[in-house]
Amino acid sequence: MAKTQVKAAEVRVKTDKELEDRILELRKEQFNLRFQKATGQLANTARVTAVRKEIAKIQTVIGERQRKAAGSAK
Repeated sequence: MAKTQVKAAEVRVKTDKELEDRILELRKEQFNLRFQKATGQLANTARVTAVRKEIAKIQTVIGERQRKAAGSAK
């Protein structure tokens, strides 16, 4: 069953370690999806886009946290 789209608010409540772990999982899934697409075995093509968007959301939150930390360090 396909996973539902993750909300940005759900990402913001997670710790940095949880976000890093989730990105690692998503990168592995993204690789597997690309491999399935290349071999013609990919059934749910929408999942490729969903994974890409979830990675982007997580990276955005990580970037926000880094900029906030850098701004408060000055």
